Amino acid sequence: MKYYAKPLTKLINELSKLPGVGGKSAQRLAFHILSMDGKDVAALAEAMTDAKKNMKYCSVCGNLTDTDPCRICSDESRDRGLICVVESPRDVSAMERIKEFNGLYHVLHGAISPIDGIGPDDINLKQLIIRLQQNDVREIIMATNPNIEGEATAMYAARLIKPSGIKVTRIAHGVPVGGDLEYADEVTLSKAMEGRREL
Repeated sequence: MKYYAKPLTKLINELSKLPGVGGKSAQRLAFHILSMDGKDVAALAEAMTDAKKNMKYCSVCGNLTDTDPCRICSDESRDRGLICVVESPRDVSAMERIKEFNGLYHVLHGAISPIDGIGPDDINLKQLIIRLQQNDVREIIMATNPNIEGEATAMYAARLIKPSGIKVTRIAHGVPVGGDLEYADEVTLSKAMEGRREL
């Protein structure tokens, strides 16, 4: 990028630090930003700065929020006896999009991964146990990712929670709608069989 002016090179370098943005995408974004109206660029910069400054983690569930507790935890119409445990705030957004879950959430901010040096104390698991002791919860839904780390986290959490008498369930994993069985791997097919239900 020797042939670009320093400000453009710096913009491309900063954009390429974003997840999923490679060199070519960063270049495309940089040129698009330069073609934008000055007011729109200022609004974009202000939105980023504002989000970084004003977003924090909910003291109850750990979700990203601008109010504490967050809007979901503050919503009295939600089922307070049902908590869905997820790995990240992005997972809360995904669950909310389906509009079928009316309980509360608990964000772990990661998953147990001994290979990466992440143990139970490195995620928001202790806060979940404290929360269960202080509230009348009847069911915990483990909605961690369907990978080795997510499964290990779900199993570990279930072992911690079950002695309290609270029902612990796991979301079903399996073949996606529109997917072909011949292309599904063994683990996916196995989970699809485990998660089967009566018709």
